[in-house]
Amino acid sequence: MQFKQIVGQHAVKQRLLNSVKENRVSHAQLFLGPEGSGSLALAVAYAQYLSCEDKQPDDSCGVCSSCRKYQKLMHPDLHFSYPFFAKHKDDTALSFIEQWRDAFINHPYISLDIWRNYLDAENKQANINIAECHQIIKKLSLKPFESQYKILILWLPEYLDKEGNSLLKIIEEPQPNTLFLLVAQNQDQILNTILSRTQLIKVPVLGYDDIKQHMLAEHHQTENAAAEIAYLSNGNITEALSMLQQDTKSYHQLFVQWLRMCITNKGIEIVGFVDGLSKMGRENQKNFLRYGVSFIRECCLLLAGADSLVHLPAQELETAQKMIKVMPLPATQAISAELEKAHYHVERNANPKILFLDVSLQITKILFFKTIPQGTHYIPN
Repeated sequence: MQFKQIVGQHAVKQRLLNSVKENRVSHAQLFLGPEGSGSLALAVAYAQYLSCEDKQPDDSCGVCSSCRKYQKLMHPDLHFSYPFFAKHKDDTALSFIEQWRDAFINHPYISLDIWRNYLDAENKQANINIAECHQIIKKLSLKPFESQYKILILWLPEYLDKEGNSLLKIIEEPQPNTLFLLVAQNQDQILNTILSRTQLIKVPVLGYDDIKQHMLAEHHQTENAAAEIAYLSNGNITEALSMLQQDTKSYHQLFVQWLRMCITNKGIEIVGFVDGLSKMGRENQKNFLRYGVSFIRECCLLLAGADSLVHLPAQELETAQKMIKVMPLPATQAISAELEKAHYHVERNANPKILFLDVSLQITKILFFKTIPQGTHYIPN
């Protein structure tokens, strides 16, 4: 993995490059970023750059012996630890290393859901067990084999329970030229004893333009499709890539059609529309609702006069400007809450026909009858 292969994050890349050039490489670093920000890919690219035999000014060379091994995740001085679904108490990350290599090479922006699909997870909970902690200590007690550094990349340290305290000594006093690169999504769920021993590198969500340009350049999407995916993914490249595998739909047209039916209280038409939504499939239903939440949020910004913060394609912006004439701010807030609840229930396999019919009735109450769900407060005309 090279820096140039990672979408956006130019400031973070430059910070990592500077740390190497200025010889300020901390032995324990925490890459903290939300899902789909590219934090794990950045950690791997950083490790490859540190081990590269012919470092370039802004990236690893990609062709030396070390880089070729990194591209296959088979360098002897590169180690991984990650949550897994243990079948036996003695299982460690090494028990699943082939699946891990396959998963990361195919999905550099891997999520726990994607990783679960590579394993026989059944109903087990993912964790990093005490056997894995002991394995980490054993591996890192040895000197580097080929490169200047021996590097451990620990993905999702949130899944370390109190057993993680067994790693404190080796994190605080590692062998010479041993690096810990922790990659996390939620700082509050990391053991404070580990958090206090690492240098924090914050990885922000990706920008709308970064994802849109990636969709155009690397995945040959049309301008409208790239804009919709970038908008819908909300800075999460994992979600954006997932959308490429789903049916191509104009969520904007579907959502606006739905709102117009609810505004005019077209009961029979709503029932037929709901029947179509119920057959879309769970992922498309989630994306449809996610689009709705995002679109309504942009309407809220327009109503609040924050036009400069709105990121809608021209056609969708024109529609939003028309819709806010019949959707005051309390109504948009109430609709957004209903859509978020619906998304939650779709994820938990609610009956889609019943669910979407109920949401339609709630939106009709809000827009046609001008009734906010909480109590009997009416929006003045």
